[in-house]
Amino acid sequence: MRLIVGVSAILMAAAGVGCRSATNREQSNMSGQKSGTQRAVFAGGCFWGVEHYFQQAKGVLSVTSGYTGGTVDNPTYEQVCAGRTGHAEAVEVVFDPEQTSYEELARLFFEIHDPTQVNRQGPDVGLQYRSAVFWLDEAQKQTAERLIGLLRAKGFNVATQIVPAGKFWPAEGYHQDYLDKHPGRQDCHVRVERFGK
Repeated sequence: MRLIVGVSAILMAAAGVGCRSATNREQSNMSGQKSGTQRAVFAGGCFWGVEHYFQQAKGVLSVTSGYTGGTVDNPTYEQVCAGRTGHAEAVEVVFDPEQTSYEELARLFFEIHDPTQVNRQGPDVGLQYRSAVFWLDEAQKQTAERLIGLLRAKGFNVATQIVPAGKFWPAEGYHQDYLDKHPGRQDCHVRVERFGK
């Protein structure tokens, strides 16, 4: 899938289709975030599928695909895919805590990707496809640790990293809402109930 995606990205970029250059993208600082909302950052393989599932979740106001956890400012998709920046493909989720909770979103995260895989999700292989929770406060960190503990107690060998959130760089425009824009495209993510009812 990545080879096809890489070729598509290059062709779209060359044609100027829905793509902003990395120099015009700004670090996400949620300046437009409504008062009283909260945010969460998750990485679980290709960001298209992760974004798609979170967009459908109750209480979620917006989801942005992007890059985080790396060492280069304004990384491009091509740089991240080449493994030269240390970034993960991730999503930044803005949600209304009166309609949903961080725990509910974290549970969804652990069910829409395979948290036992190391630096991959299915056919997508590389550090950029790692499973990670990028926590923004101590409560998020403790929630993620507790959920991983529950999964391990059920026999799952969870490989998900729990790390402090750093800069989040929105991905190029053609990655945003990708599966909505390409409804015939197969999603690599499938929800699997792991916590029970």
